[in-house]
Amino acid sequence: MKPAVGLAVGRGTGAELATVFERALHRIAAVHGAGIEIVRSPRTYHSYVSLREEVADTARIRRLTEEDAGHYERFCRDRARSGTTAVFRTAVNAQSLYLVRQRLQAVKVEPIAGASLLLVRDEAQGFYTGENRHTPGVVTRTMEFSREITRKVLEFAVRRAWRQWPDAGPARVVMAYKFHLLDGALDDWVDDIARGLGVEVRLFQPDTVNRNLITHGFADRTVVVAGNEWADIMHVVLLDRFGGERQENRCTENVHLHPELGELVEYQTVHGSADDLAGKDTVNPVATLRAAAAVAERHAGCPGAVAAVEGALAAAGARGVRTPDLGGRHSTTAVVDAVLDALTAPAAVGPPSAGSLSAAPPSVAPPSVAPLSAGSRADRS
Repeated sequence: MKPAVGLAVGRGTGAELATVFERALHRIAAVHGAGIEIVRSPRTYHSYVSLREEVADTARIRRLTEEDAGHYERFCRDRARSGTTAVFRTAVNAQSLYLVRQRLQAVKVEPIAGASLLLVRDEAQGFYTGENRHTPGVVTRTMEFSREITRKVLEFAVRRAWRQWPDAGPARVVMAYKFHLLDGALDDWVDDIARGLGVEVRLFQPDTVNRNLITHGFADRTVVVAGNEWADIMHVVLLDRFGGERQENRCTENVHLHPELGELVEYQTVHGSADDLAGKDTVNPVATLRAAAAVAERHAGCPGAVAAVEGALAAAGARGVRTPDLGGRHSTTAVVDAVLDALTAPAAVGPPSAGSLSAAPPSVAPPSVAPLSAGSRADRS
């Protein structure tokens, strides 16, 4: 039976990038002699711009936001129940997206290639999550933190770090949260949880993390676990300092820790919906091509796909085939054509890269973080 991959499409440039993803995934599969089924969500989800352009009434925006969130949550649950392990999603309205991330207990995993650094963003709690209540002239946003979610995020971060550095595991975990606002509760939870992780965990205010970063940088094998209030802003700074890469070219992965999701991985482009470019065939396809390669290699039996696509991207770039945002004059379609034409054979498969999810975990479980059984109420690795 063919492996199945989910596809969820938003407004803006979502339709164009969905086409890029489908073309790239099928091409990679054909090169590898593999078959992949793409299961597309029947709903096209709103971007923030499309909501504002189509609906003037705040109450109606709230209803559509909830409808989008509810539909996408059900799509993810249905895909997980069917055995799907990966979904690719184009950009959608942030409020809908974060309602889903809260309900499905999501974290975002972002290895910083130019440093021995792993950023794990806590998307399941904090200000980015929560519900809005409107009264005349006032929006009241209610959000929460919980010990259970904090435990899940920390345990996942340590497990994921062992996959990143299988020989030694993480050296330390740095947490960047506004913990002073929580009456000491987060401090107590972290102290208790950390005792069972077998690695040093230190909780800092975000501005302290920034000062330490400026003064000392991050030591090797550091895991930064952070709320989105800090991580969303600092991601581009970390890329600039360590990664040498633009956000517009990057894809990233969100892992859902709710026990019913089986750690379903959602891939996305880091860039947004780019509504102003919709229908112009000029949106940058690089991040989408990289997402297709990651899905093919890690979830659809196409070893070497990531390296092969990186080689094809480099070949196209060397010929000056780029979209306007990268200084080129080519269309989205022309860039995709050039990359896929260069994709002629699987790359030689060597040892898995440090940032690859295909890397095997250590044969011996890291200290105090033994794998949980598939039937456990807690998250599964």
